[in-house]
Amino acid sequence: MTQSSGSTTLYVARSILTMNPAQPRATHVAVRDGRILGVGSREDLAGWGPAEVDDRFADSVLMPGLVEGHCHLPEGGMWKFVYVGFYDRRGPDGKLWSGLKSFAEVAARLRDAEGALAQDETLIGWGFDPIFFGGDRMSIHDLDAVSAQRPIVVMHASMHLMNVNSPMLARAGIDRDTDIEGVTRLDDGRPSGELCEFAAMFPVMRLIGSPFRTVGLTEEGLRMFGKVAQWAGVTTATDLVNELNDEGLATLARVTGEPDYPVRIVPAASALTYAGNAAGCLEKLAAARRLNHGKLHLGMVKLVVDGSIQGFTARVRWPGYFNGAPNGIWVIAPSELDAMVQTYHDAGAQLHIHANGDEATQLAIEAVDRALQRTPRRDHRHTLQHCQMADAAQFRRMASLGMCVNLFANHIYYWGDAHYALTMGPDRANRMDACASAARAGVPYAIHSDAPITPLGPLFTAWCAVNRQTASGRVLGESERIGVDAALHAITLGAAYTLHMDHLVGSIEVGKYADFCVLADDPSEAAPESLKDLKVLGTVIGGRPLPLREA
Repeated sequence: MTQSSGSTTLYVARSILTMNPAQPRATHVAVRDGRILGVGSREDLAGWGPAEVDDRFADSVLMPGLVEGHCHLPEGGMWKFVYVGFYDRRGPDGKLWSGLKSFAEVAARLRDAEGALAQDETLIGWGFDPIFFGGDRMSIHDLDAVSAQRPIVVMHASMHLMNVNSPMLARAGIDRDTDIEGVTRLDDGRPSGELCEFAAMFPVMRLIGSPFRTVGLTEEGLRMFGKVAQWAGVTTATDLVNELNDEGLATLARVTGEPDYPVRIVPAASALTYAGNAAGCLEKLAAARRLNHGKLHLGMVKLVVDGSIQGFTARVRWPGYFNGAPNGIWVIAPSELDAMVQTYHDAGAQLHIHANGDEATQLAIEAVDRALQRTPRRDHRHTLQHCQMADAAQFRRMASLGMCVNLFANHIYYWGDAHYALTMGPDRANRMDACASAARAGVPYAIHSDAPITPLGPLFTAWCAVNRQTASGRVLGESERIGVDAALHAITLGAAYTLHMDHLVGSIEVGKYADFCVLADDPSEAAPESLKDLKVLGTVIGGRPLPLREA
């Protein structure tokens, strides 16, 4: 049953969790022309005239379609490459890939995949992180043992570092005389094969065609992403680094424009792609926005200030890294950030600024402050992304400037133990991804997965923010826990607010898109520890129910 133009469909549910505080509960929602006509009881909605009653959700719970405020379209297409991560992970086809617990297991999986490749094809792996392997780092010795002839590229889970073998180094022209920040060295001065941050990775990316970006904008990759989003209950998701490639944008506009494509996509233009040419980025973005439609919302700009905490490329303030590692890498030089922020701010763009370390967070806050002093602007909603090490004073400063924050709550589970023992130390790890501090300071906040860095799944992300439990079971910062209601707000209306889309999505109320997440049970009544185990049955997009899985 699908809705025809002008007709009204009345969806019945066991319970409807609206996320609208003016009307938090209902049993019926009326939908017309893809939007919500009314919410309430059957009697409340009778005044809208004849309606076709659809009771397929009568035994289920509806809530707003979940909003993932920081992810990337390659979450689907990455599965074309070889997963070599530490944690078990399920692909879009439902297959569970076991996590790999040693360099030998990583090499074995790569070797198995290598045998199926054409002779001239590069072997590409993803999801790897050496922080889980006792302090050892992968080198050319490990990957040359897989193949000393075929080029191999292994992207780290953070996407801020990669490892390559000797043939790949040779093809990229990286040798002992290469003078690029982020090229790590063996004791004899030769490159180790570990390349940190974008400048060091660029010679390799140029050769292999930046597949970790482009794979998300292929038709196959977009369809795989849609499938992942649907089973996670997500109906609005970002692509928070988009290079505005003409072919990719055309494919994105076409595929998302299909009536049954299951998710609205909100791309952010990658300022890094247009380094030194902000005017060119804005011109390209203005042209790209002409492609916008109900399920494609271009207009934001993404800046990346520093790197990865677990990769030791994030910029941290005194006293530095807990294990004594050198401070990280500025992806945007401090001397250049002010001008970039000012240009995009003056043009009216909303900025989403990657800042993992607290030194990078401080730099970003000060750049926004100076931009606002020069050009006051109401309701800009410039948003700090990740912002994992922010302290209470920084949150207060964000609030005073009208900024938002999107916290990487999944890090608490996946890397919390490493942050406690290696990167931040106990004090700072206990305040990482501090949702409660953001709330106390009055900063509008969301929480996110950064998929494919961690799996797309907002209910798991909510569980992380509510329970703050690491993979080993340690609780990091009990005082930074938030309640279930606050976490559900963060993955619906809170995330929508950071995207300037809270007038369209994030709650079930009149006039908004009829986007719903269908659940077997009510998350607001679930025990906090069970949030991650709630079963998503499917989604509704623009009033169109998509196929459900069995409860």
